[in-house]
Formats: sequence, C-alpha cells, structure tokens
Amino acid sequence: MKKNVLGLFLTVALTGAAQAETVFVTLEKDNALAVVDPISGKLIKTVDIGQRPRGIAISPDNKFLYVATSDENTIKIIDAETLKEAGKLPSGEDPETFALNPAGDRLYVSNEDDSQVTVIDIKHKKAVKQIKVGVEPEGITVSPDNLWVASASETTNMVHWIDTKTNAIVENTLVDPRPRALGFTADSQQLWVTSEMAGTLMILDVKTKQIVKTIKFDVQGVTVDKIQPVGVVIDKDRKRGYVALGPANRVAVINAQTFEVEKYLLVGQRVWNLAFSPDQKRLYTTNGTSNDISLIDLETQMVTKSIGVGTYPWGVAVKP
Repeated sequence: MKKNVLGLFLTVALTGAAQAETVFVTLEKDNALAVVDPISGKLIKTVDIGQRPRGIAISPDNKFLYVATSDENTIKIIDAETLKEAGKLPSGEDPETFALNPAGDRLYVSNEDDSQVTVIDIKHKKAVKQIKVGVEPEGITVSPDNLWVASASETTNMVHWIDTKTNAIVENTLVDPRPRALGFTADSQQLWVTSEMAGTLMILDVKTKQIVKTIKFDVQGVTVDKIQPVGVVIDKDRKRGYVALGPANRVAVINAQTFEVEKYLLVGQRVWNLAFSPDQKRLYTTNGTSNDISLIDLETQMVTKSIGVGTYPWGVAVKP
C-alpha cells in the first residue's frame, strides 16, 4: 500500500513538473520578446517582435499574446505557440499600457499623448470608442467583475472610473502625485494604486471610490528619491499584495488584510512590472536596468532566481 501511495505521489510530482509555465518578457531596447523557462531558469529564445515593445497580456484561453509596439502605434496579436504575428489592433498613437477584460473580447489602451483611452473590439479588430481622460494616462486595469475600467492620469493625478457598459467616466478620484499602476482585488471590492512621486500605495474602496488607506514605503538604506512604486498585484485570496519599487530595487510585500508592509525583497535593478504564475506560487519581476527577471517563491517569500533576458525588460505575461 505504501509503495502504491509513493508511486502515485511521484507520478503527480513528475506530471506537475512537466507542466511548468512559460514566461514572456517584452524587451524595450531589443525590440524583441524573451521566452523563458522559469523552472529550469533558462532563457529559451528571443523573437523579434516590433519597435519598442512594452505592455503585454495573454488571452484568457492562453492562445494569444497581445504586445504593444509603441513606435509602430499598434498592438500586435501573437500566436502564443508559434510566436508568429496573427494580426494587429488599432491602438491609437504610442501605446504603452493596456488592459484586457475578463472575457477577452475588449481591450482598453492608454494613449498618453492624446489624453485618452481607446476601447478595442478584439474580434472585429476595431476601435469602438475614444474616451477623453486626464493628462498622461498610463496605468489601466479592468475589474474582475467587468463593471469598471480604472485609468490613472499621471499629470492630472486622478483615477478615472469608466463604466464598461457605457464607456463613459462616471467618477474621478484625486490621488497622490504621478499614479503609475493599478490593480483590482479578485473580489472587485478594492483598487490598489501606486504613486511614483509620493512613494505610496493607496487602497481605494470600489463602492465609494474613495481612498481608505495610504501606505508610505520606507526601505532601510535606500534614499527616498529611489522609492518609486510602479507595478502592483494582489493574490486571488487577498492575503498579500506586491509592489515593485523601481530604482529601490525592491518588491514590497503587503499584508492585504492589515495593510502592513511585511518585508522588502531585494530583486534586480529598476524593478518595473510583476506577474504571478498561474498557480500563484511564484511571482516574476522585470528588472529594467539589470536586464533580467527575478523569480520569487511565494511560499517562502524569498527571491530564488535571477534570469538574464535581454536589454530593458519591461512587461511580463505567463502561460501555463
């Protein structure tokens, strides 16, 4: 009986190991996409993708990657298996960041120069709406319940709440200077917003659209000017949130119930964006000026690997 149990355990373990994910990283200065096996810690290959790739997302069915090639004024659709271009989306000028809705049929693009958000019908490859927002919109996200698009304008210092049914702004929330990134909790009850200039994270209540908590980051041995919060993600159980602190070269680990900072994890230089593994056991960070990604084991809360990927890694997406 014990042998059978052991055999089953080994089979499950080996099967799980064989199903390791693939990490895709946009390389802004190489005009390329890096393909990484994070379990073996190896860069598999890099693929030419277009001029100045930054924002990246994967479709809900994991069949397609969407990559913003900023200097080509488009978002490219890439087959996630062959890595061949499968189409283009009309993103407006200089796309950098964008958000995919839960159904995978709408894409919302920040157009910084035009102070607008472009709404794209993916199936018909058509822009269906341009929404005027504040000056220099960048961070953008869609709530898991698909009720809200939240857009952050860096110069206006506002979060704009866009109703997904009407594509109209229904409310604005004033936040700390230069909001950079946003993330909803999985239950769609909170919106977490980072402020690059204030060195803060703001927790907003979705019902009231008001700030309920502001967290100021303070890293021992790091000067205040280096603490520039950017990317933010929250786990599906709302136990912890993670914030990339830019030139501070740290990821802040935050208790999502008490809003206390539990620790700071040392990663690569100028950590910018973050993505969970599908099972949320690992977190991947793009480190722009050390040209690598860091792998964080979320069970031990430790950085376990650094993997060189190419010049100026920016965005990251993960495929099971």
